[in-house]
Amino acid sequence: MANIPIIALFCFTIFVSSSLNFVYGAENMTYVVVGHVYCDTCRVEFETKLSEPIAGAVVKLECRNRTDNHLTFQSQEIVTDERGDYHIVVEGDYEESDCDIALVRSPNPDCSDPSEMWRISRVVLTTLDGVSGELRFANNLGFKKDKALPQCTRILQEMGYYELSQESGELSPSSEL
Repeated sequence: MANIPIIALFCFTIFVSSSLNFVYGAENMTYVVVGHVYCDTCRVEFETKLSEPIAGAVVKLECRNRTDNHLTFQSQEIVTDERGDYHIVVEGDYEESDCDIALVRSPNPDCSDPSEMWRISRVVLTTLDGVSGELRFANNLGFKKDKALPQCTRILQEMGYYELSQESGELSPSSEL
């Protein structure tokens, strides 16, 4: 019976020290946000095997307070490398903010129309919600080509894109039922 208070005190000590370390560590956290920018060569709002990376595309990270929408962090404009990849280093914890990577501009005049679905990507920049580690991945962001490539129809049909199959007069799995 004498061991129960000792065990309780030991557990309480571990809990307190873990909590202090957790909170202190969150305030001094450094995050690295990584992502990719591509050209949607088929204008379908998602990547296909015909999609191309965009070197020299510009993105920006902004965090806004959830309560008053006040800007809490804003990165410089970041330029993608030759593979269309970028990384942004962020200091601090943004538990009370919504942080988004947004497309700014494309260097390709024929692929500069921001995708409606993938022009912004939300990233979590806090450890206080269960996500651990410094590396944070943003969803890939895309610009749409002015005109879809001719081989897109074939590629999309191979992927099971039913609307194109029906438009071309082919039977799709859903029409055979």
